[in-house]
Amino acid sequence: MTDGRSVSSRSYILRITKEEWYRQVFTLKKYYPGVPRRWEPGVTIFLARKADRGDSFIGYGIVEKFVERDMLSEERRQECERMRWKGELVFSELFKLEPPVPIKETILGGSAVRGRCLHGYPLTETQAETILEKAKEMSTFTKID
Repeated sequence: MTDGRSVSSRSYILRITKEEWYRQVFTLKKYYPGVPRRWEPGVTIFLARKADRGDSFIGYGIVEKFVERDMLSEERRQECERMRWKGELVFSELFKLEPPVPIKETILGGSAVRGRCLHGYPLTETQAETILEKAKEMSTFTKID
């Protein structure tokens, strides 16, 4: 994307709705997306969740690999089929933001994209960089090992 000609986004927002999935992503360093995208190594994923101050960024990670649903263990594959997940995103790096960064206080604050519409939302390189800068001002980054 550095040459400005790439049409695919290198950053996306994925929204976590359940407490169980919130714990899972920061324990396993894996996320099971239900939205189809070009999940490639190096893609940045911003994790969002409803918080006290509205939808907020709770972390971000760098994709190491995407495992197609059919390549997962039988148990995991069945769960993905039941939940309509596309596969498994594995993070090479994952960071938790404490406290969460309210989306309304970032570059996306003035946009009409809210709630469940955030899920799978592609970000430009500039938006992603600006969100990370705002997070550095407002939050502490905890690396998940």
